[in-house]
Amino acid sequence: MKITRRSFLKISGATAAGTVMGGLGFDFSPVESYAQELRIKGAKETTTVCCYCSVGCGIIVHTDAKGKVINTEGDPDHPTSEGALCAKGMSLYQLINNKDRLTKVLYRAPNSTKWEEKSWDWALTEMAKRIKKSRDASFTEKNDKGQVVNRTNGIAGIGSCHVNNEEGWLYQKFLRALGLVYIEMEARL
Repeated sequence: MKITRRSFLKISGATAAGTVMGGLGFDFSPVESYAQELRIKGAKETTTVCCYCSVGCGIIVHTDAKGKVINTEGDPDHPTSEGALCAKGMSLYQLINNKDRLTKVLYRAPNSTKWEEKSWDWALTEMAKRIKKSRDASFTEKNDKGQVVNRTNGIAGIGSCHVNNEEGWLYQKFLRALGLVYIEMEARL
């Protein structure tokens, strides 16, 4: 067998490469590998919108069997954000799973310096009483020309850009039934 300079360099290079690969710990034998199981495996997916601004980016919320939120991520099928989220939207999971998050009604009476814990029933009843009181105090049945107007100028309503058409319609019907004139939606502001 005649070895030329070129074939000698090829054989030497291949031998050196094999020695280096073996010395670095490369093992070319088949390896069994296992993928890590996803945290959201078996979780229920619910789509919603981000609660922070009026853009209304789409979010997918994953909940476990007990209803606890285990993950939030951008919704790639949402027409507004197409899966992209800002820093606040990406941190939504931390808003939900936060030991410092308020979960009870806190009320501070006028001229008081401390907060009191109240029930939801008390809070809803109190809000209804205050709406009724303000509506009754500012209700106008007829204008100066004697025309029936049935309106109240003492209350204003602002909606959210996060409600769908049906919820927005119900909210408008509720406010109009109270006689409100000053109604606005966050998405328009």
